[in-house]
Amino acid sequence: MNKRRYKQGQDRQQGMLMPPRVEDYVEEENPVRAIDAYVESIDLAEMGFQHTIGGQLPGQPPYPPGALVKLYLYGYLNHIRSSRKLEKETLRNLEVIWLIKGLRPSYKTIADFRKNNLKALKGVNKDFLQVCKEFGLFGGELVGIDGSLFDGNVSKRNIYTEKRLQKALDELGLPYVDVGSAKGWFKEQLLSILYLYYFLLLSGTCGILLSLVEYFQ
Repeated sequence: MNKRRYKQGQDRQQGMLMPPRVEDYVEEENPVRAIDAYVESIDLAEMGFQHTIGGQLPGQPPYPPGALVKLYLYGYLNHIRSSRKLEKETLRNLEVIWLIKGLRPSYKTIADFRKNNLKALKGVNKDFLQVCKEFGLFGGELVGIDGSLFDGNVSKRNIYTEKRLQKALDELGLPYVDVGSAKGWFKEQLLSILYLYYFLLLSGTCGILLSLVEYFQ
């Protein structure tokens, strides 16, 4: 008996008979079918999308707005926001290939569509979520809210090192503080005091600063 240690993959050079239709790769319960049915049921012109009338125009014909709306809704549900990543999905993702019928818009076409139809896309997203809620597609068991705002300032001027703090103490004629030799809780408290002191120095809080200088002396 031939003992195989691992599961064996298929030979890349071996010919295979694959399903002849892309339809066979998308099961009946796949969420992309809900996206397709929703977009086909709405009036894109009424929603405010551009180029929904069609007609004879010079140059290459534009991509159908409905296909790009489907692509954006797919990216929304699968956390794909980048237009370049969406472009890649049109080349390798069978769900997307089925959804937009094999169309391959470039990342610039995808980005321009979002830029030119931003208000309409927001309305479609809101309406699509409402439809999903009405059909019970969302459990509503978990709600996540992220509203934290943090000011970012990573300039060299705001990087406080022990060497810089000691230099500031020297400029004011304060005694030398050997932070490196301190240990444990005392070192943490000492660094906290020095950071506060240097912050007051930069902020120009003169009254508090003078009181702090007298405390150290």
